[in-house]
Formats: sequence, structure tokens, C-alpha cells
Amino acid sequence: MAILSPSYLPFKAKKLNLYRITVTIILCPIFYLVGFYQSSRGTIPINTTTSSSNSVFLCAPPNHNTTTLDFAAHHFAPDPPPQVERAYHFPPCDPKYSENTPCEDLERSLKFDRNRFIYRERHCPESHEILKCRVPAPYGYKVPFRWPESRELAWYANVPHKELTVEKKNQNWVRVEGERLRFPGGGTMFPRGADAYIDDIGKLINLKDGSIRTAIDTGCGVASWGAFLLSRNILTVSFAPRDTHVSQVQFALERGVPALIGIIASIRLPYPSRSFDMAHCSRCLIPWGQYDGQYMIEVDRILRPGGYWILSGPPINWENHWKGWNRTREDLGAEQSQIEKVAKSLCWKKLVQRKEIAIWQKPTNHIHCKMNRKVFKRPLFCKSQNPDMAWYTKMETCLTPLPEVSNIRDIAGGQLAKWPERLNAIPPRIRRGSLEGITAENFVEDSELWKKRVAYYKKIDYQLAQTGRYRNLLDMDAHLGGFAAALVDDPVWVMNVVPVQAKINTLGVVFERGLIGTYQNWCEAMSTYPRTYDLIHADSVFSLYKDRCDMEDILLEMDRILRPEGSVIIRDDVDILLKVKSIIDVMQWDGRIADHESSPHRREKILFATKLYWTAPKPDQKNQGRQVVS
Repeated sequence: MAILSPSYLPFKAKKLNLYRITVTIILCPIFYLVGFYQSSRGTIPINTTTSSSNSVFLCAPPNHNTTTLDFAAHHFAPDPPPQVERAYHFPPCDPKYSENTPCEDLERSLKFDRNRFIYRERHCPESHEILKCRVPAPYGYKVPFRWPESRELAWYANVPHKELTVEKKNQNWVRVEGERLRFPGGGTMFPRGADAYIDDIGKLINLKDGSIRTAIDTGCGVASWGAFLLSRNILTVSFAPRDTHVSQVQFALERGVPALIGIIASIRLPYPSRSFDMAHCSRCLIPWGQYDGQYMIEVDRILRPGGYWILSGPPINWENHWKGWNRTREDLGAEQSQIEKVAKSLCWKKLVQRKEIAIWQKPTNHIHCKMNRKVFKRPLFCKSQNPDMAWYTKMETCLTPLPEVSNIRDIAGGQLAKWPERLNAIPPRIRRGSLEGITAENFVEDSELWKKRVAYYKKIDYQLAQTGRYRNLLDMDAHLGGFAAALVDDPVWVMNVVPVQAKINTLGVVFERGLIGTYQNWCEAMSTYPRTYDLIHADSVFSLYKDRCDMEDILLEMDRILRPEGSVIIRDDVDILLKVKSIIDVMQWDGRIADHESSPHRREKILFATKLYWTAPKPDQKNQGRQVVS
């Protein structure tokens, strides 16, 4: 047997390895080319889910492990069901609610103290009592007459009440003439008509020089006094309670005259101090001299320095009328003496008494009045009190002090310009720096801004640009009153609301401009009747109340006080407006969202909407559903 030498074996092995490498190098591209050729002919299926690494490195060995690794937990609670957006549905209310005033409900009021008529103050329903339905207009409702025709005429179907036509038949408050109601302008104390009565007042104080612009009428009846003052450029807030004289305020609003449901009882009237140039009571049956003169003290709070208080009827000139008033001479004499006493204690000056009209004037400052406290021990001046706080604020028997002055001739709080210059003059509250963060420059900029915005509104809502289409307007968050000021030349009036939740109380500025307004919490109903307003403007109201109450409740309240075919303009963040739009789509409102007037890229958008015409069904069509007229 041959024996190989040790030197031969390594050489042989090396040669064999070289052959193997050479063959591998030759076969690999051959197999690659064959595979590529077959793949291009479709004979080999391609896995389209192959990983990126295998698609790049084609010579890599295939992965035969098809096991799927599951890293999910196998013991868990089921996922919560997806949130479904609420489907809103607001059916019509029963026709018995066609005159629903939630915070002045007659049945609820009977639960409260009848002393001092407290039961006729605001008493709002609890959240669970709020109606989730739409208040219907009465069957046969018609769009009101346009101003100034509406001052004398209204449709009977809109306010179907005859009580006052009977009770006040001889005083010419209101008459029924077929399908219409006629308002001759009469009143208990002005049988010759409100116009003639105002002329009599004009002979006693100057109503023409622009120094008197804002007025308040307590116990207003059907508001004929305020209605006829409008032709003299004097804007009046008229108010009366919802009492046995059915629908006094409702008649006023149907006529296109500013009015609110209200009463002087135990809480302040919803206005800041120094608001009105003139206050009026014509046989309004308010016991002015009682309760330590508290009601006259409240009038003093809301009168501007130098403002006037006019009283006509009992007990004025009782010496000649006591028999007709069915009261004793002693009773009437004592009442007038008490009124005169309270007026002197408030430092009011009695200017004149002629026939049944007496007029007092509030002092322009309190320099002398403070000195007179040595004579008149009561009322004392209020201390640590906000004179502008007036939302569920209890009245006090103390005198609201006027702002300090350095000279006896100075007007406390600052001199007001005469109307119409007053509208755009810098208001004294701003001029004196009383409102934190609001300067004269801010005021001018705000006024110019709202002129541009209202011009834009009129381009989008052609009905707003149509003279006479709207009469009663509401601004739900008026701020400085810029919206109303921009409409001053149109035949409209605006109720400027400053929400009690607003960061800055600006309602005093609104009155200093010669405009009117009130406080309001929009989580509650407004003190007014259904179908009060032709147009409602809401600037950032829903942002303000986002975490305070339900959006749907505010919209239902807007629907309650908006007239059929009335309009709404809502400014707010686009996300809020989209939700508002989803709600009004089931409220028989026709609405659309428009871009901000300055840029489509702004998040703030504007929603324009119109309430469609619909009424309660015909009385004999029970269970027939609502009547809708397109």
C-alpha cells in the first residue's frame, strides 16, 4: 500500500477548495439569470408582501418561518362604545305656552311673598323645569306692521287680548277694530293723548335741546308715553309687571316700542347708577313715600346728576281731584307730604307743579347734600357699595353717593354732551378711567370697527339693509354699544345687554352714549314676552357661557323671543358655530356660516340664520301637529 507523503495532502485540499469556489461563482449568476428570465415570464409567483430586505438582497435564503408573533394582551376589558353625537330634537311646545315668560310665570309667582309685590319679581325655573321645546306663535300670527305705522296698529291675532279695551275703554289705551288693534295714544292721565301730554311737559322742561336723551317709564301701561317721545329723539325704557292688566308690555313691544317686564319691589332695577336723564310715573300706583322712601331712593340711584323725576296723577293736585280718585283728602294730603319729605331728604329740588304734573330735579353733585345730613338724618349715604351692581341686588335705604367733585358747579361723574354729539363723544366713565383697560383710543377704535362690521352684515343679510324690515333689535353682549351706534340712523332701536358674567361692566357707558340697555344672565330667560325681537345679535356669547350652561337652552331662549321670520347674527369661534349650526338645523331655522369680514383665515366666523314662519295649529285641529308655512 502506497503511503502519501505529508506534503501532498495540503496541496490536494487547496486545489479541491479552489474548484468548489470557481464552480459556485459560475453557477450563482447562471441561476440568477435563469430565475430572472422565468420571473419575467410569470412562471414564478412573486410575494408582494416580502420585506424590503428580501426584495433587495435576492440571493438571501428565503424565510420559511411563517409564525406570527402576537404581542397584544389577551386579558382586557372591552373597548367603550364610540361616542355618538347627540341628535337634537326640539318639538313645538303646547299652544298654552304661546305667551310663556319663564321668569314671570303666574303659577310660580304665587309661591312667593305677596308683601311689597315680591311675588311679581323675577323667579326663574330650576334647570330641570326648563322647557325643551319651541314656543309657538298663536294661530293666525302675522308679521307686525312696519314702523311708524306700528305705533298705532297691531294685529289682534298676534296679541289676542281684549281686557284692556274694556277696562280702559274711556282712557283710549287700545281699541279693537276687526282684525287690528289700534293704539290712540291715550292714558289714564292724558286723555288728550300722549303727544299733547308730552307737549305739556315740554313747556316745563326743555325736551328739544338734546340734554334729555334717555328716559324710564315706571308702570308704563301700553308705553304710549315712550312711543311718542321717540319722535323727539328721546329713547325710553318702559316697564310694567305681568299682572291683572294683561299684556301691557307685550302690546308695547308689538308696537315697536322698547319695553321690559319689571316691577319696583325689593330688588334694584337692572340698570347701573346714573343711567337715565328722566324718570316718569303717570298714575303708576307705586307707593313712593312708603318703606322709608326706598322706591324714590332707587330712582335717585339710576338718575344722572341733574336728571328729572316727573310724577302725574294721585296725589298731585289732590285738592281738585280727590273726589274723582275715591280717596279722602287726608289720605291724599298725607301721601303728597310724605313724597315731598323724601324728595327733600334726597336733595331733589322741586322745579314746578302745574295741574296734575309735578317735576323734581336731582342735584348735579352732592356737596350741599352731604352738608344737609345735619338736617336730614336719613337716608345716610351708602358705604362700601357698588352702585352699578343691579342683578338680584337688594335695594337699600341709603343714598347712593355721586362721584366726588372739587367745585360746587362741577357735574359729578363728568359732563355729558348733548344728543346727537353724545353718541360718539368719549363717555365720562372712560374719560375718567373708571373702566380698567378701556381708553379713549379703545372707544374710538371700537366704534369704527362696528361701523365696518355692520356694513358687512348688510351685504350678507340684505334684509338688514332694507329700511323698515327690522324694528326691535337685541344685542346679547353689547360691550360699548358699538353695534347699536352703527345703526343709529336706521329706523330701529336696540336693547343693549351687558351679561352679568362679562369681565367689565360697560352698561354705564352704553347709557352715557345715549343708548339703552339692561343686565342679563343668559343662563336664565329674559324678562320679556315671546316674539319680542326682529333681529338678535350675539357676539361671542356662546364662548362666554361655554362652561356655565347648555348651549341648547340659550338657543331655545333666543327662539322664544325671536319673531317668526326674524333673523339672528352670531359671531364666534368656528368650532362653536358648527355646534350651534347642528342645533338650529332642528329648530326650523335656516342658517349658513360666513367668513370673518376681514379674512377667511380667521377662526372667528359669522352665522346668519332666519327663523322660519310657523304657528300653533288651528284651535279645532287638536293633535294635528304644528302648522308650517314656507
